[in-house]
Amino acid sequence: MSRTVRLGISTCPNDTFAFHALMHEKVDLRGIDFQIELLDIQTLNERLFDSSFDVAKASFHAAILLAERYVVLPSGSALGFGVGPLLLAAEEFRLPLNRNQLTLCPGQHTTAALLFEIFYPNTTRVDHTVFSEIMPRLRDKSADFGVCIHEGRFTWQQEGLALVEDLGTRWEKETHCPLPLGGILASRNLDRKLVHDIQSVIQDSIRFGLANKQDTLPTMREYAQEFNDTVLMQHVDLYVNDWTVDLGPVGKHALEQLHLRARGAGITSDSGRLLEVF
Repeated sequence: MSRTVRLGISTCPNDTFAFHALMHEKVDLRGIDFQIELLDIQTLNERLFDSSFDVAKASFHAAILLAERYVVLPSGSALGFGVGPLLLAAEEFRLPLNRNQLTLCPGQHTTAALLFEIFYPNTTRVDHTVFSEIMPRLRDKSADFGVCIHEGRFTWQQEGLALVEDLGTRWEKETHCPLPLGGILASRNLDRKLVHDIQSVIQDSIRFGLANKQDTLPTMREYAQEFNDTVLMQHVDLYVNDWTVDLGPVGKHALEQLHLRARGAGITSDSGRLLEVF
């Protein structure tokens, strides 16, 4: 049976940190030939809908829509408290938001876009763009609002932008759960033993990174939008935690809550399969 696996990884620092050891064969790959592509998260989401990967990082928004075809691996997820996307404004603003205004989201199937749909339904016009373009477009005032993710959580004040709401904080207050942002999906068509071995390699890679943080910096720098090592490690400290090593019951419950919220907002069908953790 083939042990070749098409693997998609995001260029986010938390993912290049987590997969550094796998990418550079610093852990036992268990005889698996990983064919790796590194892409932005929305491209990964789109490619998963096209079945371009056997295993890949995905936004949990996309994972909900793909639940019939993919399972979530226990390791590799980004979720936690204080990790949510920020709704930012180009300048001082007044609520409520209205249809004459434009909000930028970092991709149609990102969890950030899902949260905006849940908390601000039918408010502004929405345009989906690559996450790295959102703050520049807010600075040049070609958009009114933007849902900001990744390194932008740490730099938005330096850019002179205004905070409308921390969407993660709102999620935490309403659900009392950590916010699930994204995780590693594996095709339901893969052999179960192969999926088990893939999961083990990914978990080993994450543990290697946590034990050898300085070793991961060159890989993170290569793909990051932000080249400041302090910011990169802030990103890792925020998004890589015990739930990244293993979702556990708390992580699984958070996924259930996100899926139920998506159903309640009419974003996914009531009849669809719930997210399943391998």
